[in-house]
Amino acid sequence: MKKNKDVELFKNIKEIIYNSAEKYADNIAFIIKHKEEKNQRYENITYKRLLEHINALGTKLYDLGLKNKRIAIIGRNRYEWALAHLTNLLGGIISIPLDKDLQIDELESSLIRSKADCIIFDEKYIEKIEQLKLRNNSNLKEFICMSKLEGYKDIHNLKEEGKTLLENGNKEYISTKINSYEMGILLFTSGTTSKSKAVMLSQNNIASNVYAMQKAEGIYDTDSNLAFLPFHHIFGSTALIVMLAFGVRTSFPDGLRYVSQNLKEYEISVFVGVPLLVEAIYNRIQKEIEKQGKTKLIKNAIKISNFLLKFHIDIRRKLFKQVIDQLGGKMRFVISGGAPLDPKVEQGFINLGIRMVQGYGLTETSPVLVAENDYKARVGSIGVPMENVEVKIINQDSNGIGELIAKGPNVMLGYYENEEETQKVLKDGWFHTGDLAYIDKDGFIFITGREKNMIVLKNGKKIFPEELETLVNRIELIEESMVFGLPDENDKNDLKLSVKVVYNKDEVYEKFGDISEDEIKDIIWNRIKKEVNETVPRYKHITNMILTDKELIKTTTKKVKRNEEIKLILKK
Repeated sequence: MKKNKDVELFKNIKEIIYNSAEKYADNIAFIIKHKEEKNQRYENITYKRLLEHINALGTKLYDLGLKNKRIAIIGRNRYEWALAHLTNLLGGIISIPLDKDLQIDELESSLIRSKADCIIFDEKYIEKIEQLKLRNNSNLKEFICMSKLEGYKDIHNLKEEGKTLLENGNKEYISTKINSYEMGILLFTSGTTSKSKAVMLSQNNIASNVYAMQKAEGIYDTDSNLAFLPFHHIFGSTALIVMLAFGVRTSFPDGLRYVSQNLKEYEISVFVGVPLLVEAIYNRIQKEIEKQGKTKLIKNAIKISNFLLKFHIDIRRKLFKQVIDQLGGKMRFVISGGAPLDPKVEQGFINLGIRMVQGYGLTETSPVLVAENDYKARVGSIGVPMENVEVKIINQDSNGIGELIAKGPNVMLGYYENEEETQKVLKDGWFHTGDLAYIDKDGFIFITGREKNMIVLKNGKKIFPEELETLVNRIELIEESMVFGLPDENDKNDLKLSVKVVYNKDEVYEKFGDISEDEIKDIIWNRIKKEVNETVPRYKHITNMILTDKELIKTTTKKVKRNEEIKLILKK
């Protein structure tokens, strides 16, 4: 694939959307599914129409006195969410995407801390909205629903009213100049160990990252994308704008259970997800192959196709057509980010003829710092720095592992009203990620784990739990795991390497029938000793296991809250 060399660098989101509305005017930007009793119909929103909707809604928001104000958004991924966010950005209104799963106290705290003037909400969360109104502790003056709801203003009526204002010559919203370098988005981090921090991002932060993504990745205006990543997360909201910059068609999932169906329904060719979801899709493919008794056949076919690839003969998509058809038949490109991906899964997709890349970034970096791309990829690595990003590894140990730090136009302005925390991570223009990594001789970066998660034994040996968790999670009986250091009762100054395992009830029942938890524990523990301990150095051997069928405590972005899990374990 050729490099996307002719990409234009824009300063803000308004410039990106106006460019796409002109360049891809008649392309479908969004498909909306309307469920009507037993039937369903699909509505196509072209790029031209999208801009018309933005300008109509924005004109009415200005008319309501929301110019230069702050608007929070809460809801599922849907067209109205995207419309609200884009309308905020194109009008210079500060956009505050909020996690729909926040409990009422956290939600209220976020609204107070962000000084939001208005909230645009999904009707599914009306109970939370009613509670907020009763409490009346925030600065909210306007409550706007994404659908028609009695007693509330709604996006669709406001859009129609804004259209009339536009026709009558009200050009205030359309003619607004964007300050590309001031705070345009306020995003809360997921806060795995402490109270979430509010990250200040400028429109230029996002636009510079969109540009870098366009330069790196082979996505085209003929592609179809499923917006599965939650929009309140930076990876989801930036991916949304990346797709719009490319002229891609975006549709919305019906939920986790319907992913396979939606991939077929919308003929998805590009999929962006977190490892949890990407690995689930891959495992489903493997189970189907196993069920059909084709495991050996597929393995041999992979050997043949990989051999032919050495001679630049690529027959993968023809050879594995039946497997690709399980993903809708059009899937050609999968992007994974947000957490480390099992290299086996990445290689598995590539073997089938589906391009797969990993990326790495944080909320504070808008988000992508490093990614594999069309011309530089290495399985297991997170790739190379984005075109406009500089990275370094500092405080390296004897193996070249140290903290990854980065500098670039996508690095945040700082934490909102929190100078102390800002200074901890932003030093001389460099953002300190808190992640440990090394760079190989060819410039590929490998993440080894979070600095704060690292386990240091009495003998000075360092263990990265994420590395062992990848191996443990490959055991099909295991749903998820957490590796940690437990105080050694025989030596108070040392730690014994332990793992908490969540077993997969269905998988266990399918393989062994109705067996006791003690029997399950023995089976899994023997597998860990054989498949994990025998493949790593002795000091990395897991010596203790806790078994449960209860999901690990997580943030809303599905990261394990290690500190809370360890507190729970130590209490018992």
